[in-house]
Amino acid sequence: MTLLTVWPDTDPGTVEVRTEDPEEIAAALKPFGVRFERWELKELPAEVTSEQVLEAYRAEVDRVIDSEGYIKVDAAVMVPRDDPQWAEQARVAREKFLSEHTHDDDEDRFFARGAGVFYLHLDDKVYAVLCEAGDLLSVPANTTHWFDMGTRPDFVAIRFFHDEDGWVGDFCGTDTAERFPSFDELVASR
Repeated sequence: MTLLTVWPDTDPGTVEVRTEDPEEIAAALKPFGVRFERWELKELPAEVTSEQVLEAYRAEVDRVIDSEGYIKVDAAVMVPRDDPQWAEQARVAREKFLSEHTHDDDEDRFFARGAGVFYLHLDDKVYAVLCEAGDLLSVPANTTHWFDMGTRPDFVAIRFFHDEDGWVGDFCGTDTAERFPSFDELVASR
């Protein structure tokens, strides 16, 4: 189940909110323009391609494209393998998103499989949304945030873009992300 944890941005030891209720999560995020919704999961092959994911969710993807005007959509597939090359690729991919950043574009992600945590830095608080299979999270443009996929990433996520350039981060140069529990710590705390 999805998990929302909220802390003051100066005190990761004080949990102000912790809930797995989808309605509470959506209500807590809505004032900031963050959209959270659940989609019905579709059957996917064990070794899935981006094209297969997009085809399985074609109706949902088309609905988001029509309502939000996205022009580029893909599916990121991160599946663990037991080889040193994959471990290095996973480490590099994870580190790319671990620092606070913003985007000139919205960041919409749907998790078709697996999990990841979006940390949103909003009004002197940090909102950690541990997204799992079936979750769509839409982070508005210029929202300060970071993302953690864990030390052994395992997810399939549909990504939506308004620009052909795709993901472009504007890093903030802060150490905020380093002070809060990681993906692995949040999962272990359940």
